[in-house]
Amino acid sequence: MSHSLLIAQAASIQPPGQFWDSTGNVALILIFGGAFLTAIVAVVAGVSQKVLVSRNRERTRQEIAAYVAEGTMTADEGERLLQAGK
Repeated sequence: MSHSLLIAQAASIQPPGQFWDSTGNVALILIFGGAFLTAIVAVVAGVSQKVLVSRNRERTRQEIAAYVAEGTMTADEGERLLQAGK
């Protein structure tokens, strides 16, 4: 009888180095992994937003310059439009 009890006790002992069996460690990994992933997504979103804003601002400047060049808009009107965007 004591032999089967020792086998059951030995089977319930967690061998060292098994990291994923402990629920506390898994929770920490999920928390820090989620925070790291959120930070990466936020940085990428911020950079892409700044790129889009800069690209659209330059496109607007080019369109205003084209309107001034073809004569449908005066240089003063174009300058006022560019200053209104700031």
